[in-house]
Amino acid sequence: MPRSLRIEYPGAYYHAMARGNRREAIVRDEADRARWVQTLGETCAMTGWRVHGWVLLSNHYHLLVETPEPNLVAGMKWLQNTWTRRFNTRHRSWGRLFGDRYKAVPVDNQERYYYETLLDYIHLNPVRAGLVDPAQGQSVADYPWSSVATGYAKRPHQRPFWLAAKSALEVFGMEDTARGRRRFVGRLNRRALEEGSERAGVVKPESEADRRRSHLERGWYWGSQAFAERLLEVGAAVLKKPRHRSGRADGATKAHGEQEARRLLGEGLAAAGLDLHAVQDLKGSDPRKVAIAKVIWENTTVSMSWLAQRLSMKSAANVSQQLRRWEQRGPKLSASLRQWVDLSRDVA
Repeated sequence: MPRSLRIEYPGAYYHAMARGNRREAIVRDEADRARWVQTLGETCAMTGWRVHGWVLLSNHYHLLVETPEPNLVAGMKWLQNTWTRRFNTRHRSWGRLFGDRYKAVPVDNQERYYYETLLDYIHLNPVRAGLVDPAQGQSVADYPWSSVATGYAKRPHQRPFWLAAKSALEVFGMEDTARGRRRFVGRLNRRALEEGSERAGVVKPESEADRRRSHLERGWYWGSQAFAERLLEVGAAVLKKPRHRSGRADGATKAHGEQEARRLLGEGLAAAGLDLHAVQDLKGSDPRKVAIAKVIWENTTVSMSWLAQRLSMKSAANVSQQLRRWEQRGPKLSASLRQWVDLSRDVA
């Protein structure tokens, strides 16, 4: 059965969710959870994403993500692949970490109802999972691995740069002040008490509604009928576009994709005192190559095959292996190359 089409367009909003393979854990301890949040932040830095809400549980996560550029697929690929590699490296595991294809439901951000109900659904996930019990005086802000505790309950300067908490507060008619933030959290706690732990934040499907519309647990879009019709028009336009043999759609390369990768490649080679001809004569494990590959991998959405070809690193598998070894023991670099690597991380 063919996969459903991913509809991408500038300024799109999505409910993105992925679950562990066979519903097994995608994080095992607090160190994993902190590293997963870091990886999400790195994804946002390289794609320009704005996350309006997120929650991480032991075997799955939810995101309400805005994509100023049409790059959901590239960003999700980097997030999923990078986290799988980091998890497997730390726990000395191998193979796939996530189960079925990640879910990405387009969200209608023109009508407040759909935005608000989805954000509540995400933030009340720990209540439904039994990790927070408002009946016992606990608050959704007590669960540390969601955008409530890390953003909506904090002052602006304490939040990650990629969390669009202020925008969300405005949608709910609340100011980004101590009082407004307390109101936001208090509203979630009241809803959890009123609806109960099993159904907190869940939207009941309307009997007369389009059955293709999501009710936050299944369906392919979350929005009005007019929004669904617009999505169908966008999808039809995408299908009409000619495609390369590689499967990539024609069109201008986005700033966080290959164009940015080429820029970083040029900078990295200059910092290492190399050119493309000299690179071909170096081993695939040469630390200068690995350093450049690591910066490009962490700051763009190009594939490891792209890195292997441009840096003469034999194969995507070798690039992956060399990046894993870097994380285990960082190699020694010249002062100029080390400075470039450090500055590239600061920018990201």
